[in-house]
Amino acid sequence: MENDTTAHGPADPALDLPAAAGERSAADRAGLVLLALVVVLAGLVVGVFGPLAAIACDSCQDGVRSQLRFADTLLGVARFGVPVTVVLTVVAMFTARRGARAGGVGLGVLGLLLVLMMALGEITG
Repeated sequence: MENDTTAHGPADPALDLPAAAGERSAADRAGLVLLALVVVLAGLVVGVFGPLAAIACDSCQDGVRSQLRFADTLLGVARFGVPVTVVLTVVAMFTARRGARAGGVGLGVLGLLLVLMMALGEITG
């Protein structure tokens, strides 16, 4: 049964070996690059438009909230939290074994940062 060639063709040990644990196919790498671009673009949108949407006010005279209690925190999240999240997500995507999962977690964290910025913009002093 060791060299059974009738049902499966010739026994070739090179064909039966699974790919090495760290190797990714070209399609996997292309998918990760595309996901990395999505993460970077989402980070750009959250970092630029998040604070603007957080301070926007329809009922205010000039369209911007004038008294923000946590303005420095809002700007800190936009300036430091979002870029750090994007960089760590992209690095984790290409170094971790499950890069797509790391990308999804990073996108989720960016969404949470956007919600945090919106909440900080709503709190007026």
